[in-house]
Amino acid sequence: MIKVFIVDDHKMVIEGLMLLLQNHEKINVVGFALSGEDAIEQIKVIRPDVILMDINLPGLNGIETTKRLLSTDPDIKIIAISMHKETSLIKLMLGQGAKGYVLKNAGQDEVIEAITSIYAGKRYFDETVNEIIINSVTNQSNEKENQVIPKLSRREKEVLRLIMDECTTQEIAEKLFISFGTVETHRRNMLIKTGARNTVGLVKMALDFDLLK
Repeated sequence: MIKVFIVDDHKMVIEGLMLLLQNHEKINVVGFALSGEDAIEQIKVIRPDVILMDINLPGLNGIETTKRLLSTDPDIKIIAISMHKETSLIKLMLGQGAKGYVLKNAGQDEVIEAITSIYAGKRYFDETVNEIIINSVTNQSNEKENQVIPKLSRREKEVLRLIMDECTTQEIAEKLFISFGTVETHRRNMLIKTGARNTVGLVKMALDFDLLK
């Protein structure tokens, strides 16, 4: 029996994955966590075989959580489950030791195949991710910069511009007519996309790579 642990900050996603896997004779979901910090504590005790890891987690994101888990137990097998398709994010997760990458719109068969493949010692990428990886290799000489620095959405650029103008989160929310939490979500997504450790690093990357163009 393959013991699977799910890490995601949305209970609906966790419940959906549990429904997908509940009737499989060789897979048993042994636990879940809503944050990276909680996942690390639980996994020490439960010791699952395969972890389904969301990237966009509050606080300790999925990339850093993956790094910490594998630093203490290199045998843990981690599959990224994400809505993000940026080449840089895929490379960051694989660079930290994840064995697979599956998009959140994947079907039941894909998720099960990913789990069983990773458990068997293989790697797994769903069709879309596999195509992204192949294209990144094919276009490496012509699009090197675009692979390293992902493009930001229009709203992310608006938030970043106001951050660079030294606006507080509340001020940004008021100027853009969005909630405080939405601003923080955009900030967190930009940190994940760029690999920056904090807002200072994000601003530095914005200046170095002209992210607002």
